[in-house]
Amino acid sequence: MKHLSAKFIVSAEKLSQCPNFNLSEFPLLGRSNVGKSSFINALANNNKIAKTSNTPGKTRLINFFDFSEKFIISDLPGYGYAKVSKEAQAKWQQYLEEYLLNRPQIKSLIQFIDARHEIQKNDYQMREWVLANNMPVFTVVTKIDYIPRSKVLNVVNNIQKEFSGVVLPFSAVDKNFCEKTLNYIMELSN
Repeated sequence: MKHLSAKFIVSAEKLSQCPNFNLSEFPLLGRSNVGKSSFINALANNNKIAKTSNTPGKTRLINFFDFSEKFIISDLPGYGYAKVSKEAQAKWQQYLEEYLLNRPQIKSLIQFIDARHEIQKNDYQMREWVLANNMPVFTVVTKIDYIPRSKVLNVVNNIQKEFSGVVLPFSAVDKNFCEKTLNYIMELSN
């Protein structure tokens, strides 16, 4: 499998602090602990690029990662559970909306769904917001290694029915589907 070298660039709280570059950017949307950081590490074939945690809500900033100067992945704070005040959550929401709606480098959003669970209410709400703002998006179904192989297609098809568009299964543990996902991102980047 091919790999791109990846490096962490910078963290930003809001749009005005985001780095300026001319590469296609792919923000990661998903609930806390859905596997966004593990996704970055798997694509980079380096478990130390993005910090992972079993504690939801650890990502508090927009974290930018450069993949071999081919594209940028931006890891966003997860929506849903996080042990922070309502004021802090409202501020995150304001900053993230500003970033998502006004960042010209964004090529497509990537929404993450955990294969082990039904699509959650806040997943639907995020997708509605994305579509209401006419933003391009595709779906990555994480933690697919927890699903018996015989049921993977059913899980992907069920999410496809709900969200339409491109839906890609993914496992950061056994690196299944890594190359297919990387190739899709590279196609979009061109």
